[in-house]
Amino acid sequence: MSEKIMSFFASVEQNFNQAAPFTGQPSGLLEQIRVCNSVFRMNFPVKIGDEVRVIEAYRVQHSHHRLPTKGGIRYSNHVNQDEVMALAALMTYKCAIVNVPFGGAKGGVKINPWEFTPDQLERITRRYTFELIKHNMIGPSIDVPAPDYGTGAREMAWIYDTYRAFKGNDIDAAGCVTGKPVHQNGVNGREEATGRGVYYGIRECLNQADDMKKLGLTPGTEGKTMIIQGLGNVGSFTGTISQDEGGIKIIGVGEVEGAIYKPSGIDIHDLLRFRKETGSILNYPGATNIPREQRDSILEYECDILVPAALESVITRENADRIKAKVIAEAANGPVSAPGGEILVKKGVFIIPDMFLNAGGVTVSYFEWLKNLSHMHFGRMEKRFNQNQFQNLVELIENITGKPVNEKERALIVRGADEIDLVRSGLEETMVTAYHEIRDVMMAHPDIHDMRTAAFVAAINKISNDYMSLGIWP
Repeated sequence: MSEKIMSFFASVEQNFNQAAPFTGQPSGLLEQIRVCNSVFRMNFPVKIGDEVRVIEAYRVQHSHHRLPTKGGIRYSNHVNQDEVMALAALMTYKCAIVNVPFGGAKGGVKINPWEFTPDQLERITRRYTFELIKHNMIGPSIDVPAPDYGTGAREMAWIYDTYRAFKGNDIDAAGCVTGKPVHQNGVNGREEATGRGVYYGIRECLNQADDMKKLGLTPGTEGKTMIIQGLGNVGSFTGTISQDEGGIKIIGVGEVEGAIYKPSGIDIHDLLRFRKETGSILNYPGATNIPREQRDSILEYECDILVPAALESVITRENADRIKAKVIAEAANGPVSAPGGEILVKKGVFIIPDMFLNAGGVTVSYFEWLKNLSHMHFGRMEKRFNQNQFQNLVELIENITGKPVNEKERALIVRGADEIDLVRSGLEETMVTAYHEIRDVMMAHPDIHDMRTAAFVAAINKISNDYMSLGIWP
């Protein structure tokens, strides 16, 4: 099958099929894991201005090996059944990789959200939610949506409110959707979660001395160069956190209006302010402009780390040979096609796969879901206890040494963890652990030469264990 007619879902299946022989699982079980269990396509009317628009939308539940299923809802003119199926499948493998106990799902509404007013978007979102409720495809123990491309906390709040209107007697109603505003049963740290998870994954990759030696890089993040394609939620947080906490130098950024390149480094915070003021990243002081028609060429500039954080299939067989990055960090879903990935691996490019790297969102969504089911925010039980214990420790040190601890140091030492501290800590532990589980698979199989195949093997084996526990397969 040529890449020109290979669909997104077919690309995911090709990666699955490449990994399957390394698992040793029976063919029937592999087929059950591979296929989408439920595909729901809907068309519903919504009044927009003086006319009625019929909206096309989807919800796909890929796997029910664990419940609830989990996955975002995207609003885009490019939404189609194949794309939603592919994204739902990736969610299944993603959850397994980071040890989040959900099956994979995904939703999509075929609209351009920027063409509608907030009132119109609310009507579309609430009607979509009603369709999900009517067909029993949403609920804290059934299927839990989240934000994705074109949606955010506002849309999740509308979904929650609509669900609660129909399911008012459900004490756990807040768990029907994640990514909600913090003041509406959301969790601190959810907005930054995917980008922060991307940074933790990149950092762990760069800390592996043996792997970096093969790439001609020194271990660690400090001073490494990065190019980011896509300055939305994921790309912007990846950039700011990589810059602020990792000392990584951002030298190029691509967006819908064009791209910029500045080898001396771009301050992402300043660039975000500049774009907010001017409406564009172009003409950023000191940077070279790359016009809209050639914006994808930013992918081909030399750098240590390339972060495609926009849409799928931006690196294909057509441009893979021209990629000069040493590490590709897939912050978006499916930015490297299967044929493109084969070329990159042969070139010696190290790809950190999307199904692991952008799992920060679903990981923190899991934390939010747990918070909703427990009806208590993180840190409430232990924060003051820990603070008092640390205070006692500081006083003990002062008594032993006879030297007082200054107020700045005292405040730093005795501080108890807030919710966002615990969320970040849990996310960091999740990403670091998952990275090494995948790398261990790659190291154990001499014939596995890329991290994506190793990630699929790890995911398939975990899902297989769940199915085998049902007694269906011996």
